[in-house]
Amino acid sequence: MTLSVTHTEATAGRAQALLPLWVGAGVYALLLISGNRLLNDPDTLWQITVGQWIIDHRAVPEVDVYSFTMRGAPWISTQWLAQVAYAAAYTFAGWAGPVVLAASATALSFALFARALGRHLRDATTLVFVVAAFLLCLPHLLARPHVLAFPILVAWIAGLVDAADRRAAPPWQLVPLIALWANLHGGFVFGLFFIAPAALDALVNADRSVRSGLALRWAGFAALALAASCCTPYGWNALLASQKILSLGQALPLIVEWKATDFQGLGPFEICLLIAIGFALFHGLRLPPVRILMLLGLLHMALAQARAAEILALVGPLVIAAPLARQAGALPVLPQGRASGAALTAAVMLALGAGTVASASILNYTPNMRGTPVAAVTELKKLNLTRVLNDYDFGGYLISAGVAPFIDGRTELYGEKFFVDHNAASGLMEPDNLFRLLKDYDIEATLLRTQSAATKLLDHVDGWQKVYADDIATIHLRKAGARHVAEPAVSPAAIESNALIPSP
Repeated sequence: MTLSVTHTEATAGRAQALLPLWVGAGVYALLLISGNRLLNDPDTLWQITVGQWIIDHRAVPEVDVYSFTMRGAPWISTQWLAQVAYAAAYTFAGWAGPVVLAASATALSFALFARALGRHLRDATTLVFVVAAFLLCLPHLLARPHVLAFPILVAWIAGLVDAADRRAAPPWQLVPLIALWANLHGGFVFGLFFIAPAALDALVNADRSVRSGLALRWAGFAALALAASCCTPYGWNALLASQKILSLGQALPLIVEWKATDFQGLGPFEICLLIAIGFALFHGLRLPPVRILMLLGLLHMALAQARAAEILALVGPLVIAAPLARQAGALPVLPQGRASGAALTAAVMLALGAGTVASASILNYTPNMRGTPVAAVTELKKLNLTRVLNDYDFGGYLISAGVAPFIDGRTELYGEKFFVDHNAASGLMEPDNLFRLLKDYDIEATLLRTQSAATKLLDHVDGWQKVYADDIATIHLRKAGARHVAEPAVSPAAIESNALIPSP
């Protein structure tokens, strides 16, 4: 039967084809306007510092060159390419550079996401998934390496799922994506693992007569993808580094973004999850067995680690799009109006470019320093000390300020025991740990949060003198003969230094 296409249907087809453009443009504009939100994480500071080191030395780090506790220990950066990109963007355009780079990568991710869903679902349904995915990703939308890998995540998963839908092997053109992903962020390991369930889904639904050949093609693709993921300056060590992070054991739940999802307060994740469950029950949604396993696996990851919510948000809809479309009725294949679409795309891109230039000149993009010990580090550097016990959250800023930290966000470098011991010491879960660390590492001063339990204890310990304090950080200096008092005095110089703290 020949499908006749009316003028109204053709217009709808062109609009549908341009939906990814509008989604990408909207996401980019929103993130550009609220650009400072992308700079809310102090990790951005040390990521740029490492990237600049790579540019200056024309080499990637093989050992730690920043901390004094692990200096010279083996350490590799599986995010080196993203760090270089952020450093280059910062050098070129100041803080506007990382903002534009992160916003562009996020916009491209959602444009690809909408495009992949739009092949199966109607515009309204696609937009629902886009909004839900954006809300779930929002807490982790920061100018950090993982954001630059988002477009590859979406393109890679969409390619694998599409191949499974067609009962075919993935196209070889996908392979370079995993190589690029492996140089941008350690999350490429998830992309490799996802090959297995996608292949299983394709094989289960394929005719028995073709399963053997199809299995061989999927196996060949998997082998090639694994080899491509080793195309980094570190070779196969990039795979081992990712495994090292996942084996941190007790340390992971102590890091905010690695904690299990918290449902104590009603948030976007719980709202989206409840709506999805209600929709599935009301409409009697049925999925193939392997797709159910995929979805449950993604849900488990999101529940076990809050940071995995973005993977559920961007991958889950791609997994269920085709089965959902089959139950709702397939969309007709309509003309896409390539010529007018290309012209409109060019016009939108020019408008976004002009808006970017205007925003960079009008908006003041700066990192959020309200929780950063800027003034305290200024005073600390005057003391010319080399062995300072710092709060975990201060480590990234210390690296960017040229001060060797005791610990920082590179948890895989320090290891599970070191991190857990430090956390127990700063929180006084095990007070003996604090005094052991002070002794074993011959600590000359401490730079800890003013409200931390360890800071309050040092206020009343002989041999330690408070020389600086503000609302964010306190410096205690090891000083022979120092005696505690009921309310330890703060030096006059420290009081004057409080004026250096930027107002909220």
